[in-house]
Amino acid sequence: MGTGLRSRVLAFLAEHHVMTLATAGEDGPWAAAVFYAHDDCRLYFLSAPTTRHARHIDANPRVAATIQRDYDDWPGIRGLQLSGTVRVVAAEDEKRVRALYQRRYPLIGGGAGVPRKLLEALDKIRWYEFAPEDIHLIDNTLGFAHREHYSPSSGD
Repeated sequence: MGTGLRSRVLAFLAEHHVMTLATAGEDGPWAAAVFYAHDDCRLYFLSAPTTRHARHIDANPRVAATIQRDYDDWPGIRGLQLSGTVRVVAAEDEKRVRALYQRRYPLIGGGAGVPRKLLEALDKIRWYEFAPEDIHLIDNTLGFAHREHYSPSSGD
């Protein structure tokens, strides 16, 4: 079952683009939607270090996230619930992560037609890596509240 579940989790990550990241800090819990690119089960996103979620991550790297479409019927709900840690991408890995992200979102690559404000914003961001320790695949198409657990570190 593990290999099939891993394949379904990776397919789900490839089909979607936005995760809602949940953090907690001294000022309480917070949720922020961020675009992600992934390499296996590791998710990469960018954010300004001044955002509330980035400040929370600096103080407490433990996070949770969800990825799902916006559904209007319970029987069709499919999604991922994830928990793990986030770290700032090391300088030596930044080029690889930027290329991974640019393959998914070509606009980030710059060039003609890219709004100047976007290019200016990219100069002020940090790259982050979310390493999930626990992933739950929710799939109501297989039965109401159907939930399967996958742990990337165990390889199951």
